[in-house]
Amino acid sequence: MKIILASKSGVRKKILDNHKIDCEVIASNVDEDEVKNALLDEGADPTIISKNLAEIKSIKVSSKNPDTLVLGADSVISFNNELINKPKSRDEALKILKKLNNSKHYLISSVCISKNGAMIWNHTDASELKMKNFHEESLKQYLDKISTETLLAYGVYQIEANGLELFEYINGDKESIMGLPVKDIINYIKQYKK
Repeated sequence: MKIILASKSGVRKKILDNHKIDCEVIASNVDEDEVKNALLDEGADPTIISKNLAEIKSIKVSSKNPDTLVLGADSVISFNNELINKPKSRDEALKILKKLNNSKHYLISSVCISKNGAMIWNHTDASELKMKNFHEESLKQYLDKISTETLLAYGVYQIEANGLELFEYINGDKESIMGLPVKDIINYIKQYKK
């Protein structure tokens, strides 16, 4: 069964490819900052924001692609129930790492499958991560290994690259932390009936 991935994330596409899920990529082009700001104004927590973004992306692409399953996804960092956004600069990335340094936070990954412009399934997964205690110089050296383009697109840690070295422990599914709780998606697709 072919699905549409409503995301231009190369990591999410690779996860689906690795699990032999046939998918076509159609970016949703949702203005995530606009949605996040509106939800924050309403007092939404990071979990609600993640769920809403996944759903909006999925439904937007689904409404233009009838009779096809469309997968939308979103991941956010929750630190003391505060939303930590992707950095907009290298300086901001360093500030985020300094904030998370020697602390526990959650990475929330939400997925939504829509058909004919309506959500038919969704799932949210939260992973707990505890960052080691680093000197600022070590954090700068870590960031120096990541291109600015990658940093701005995927956030402050790439668990699929050198990001693992940042953490004392990770309680959660690695693929979910990378942006896609794929095991839950596979289970849903298996039992899905047209």
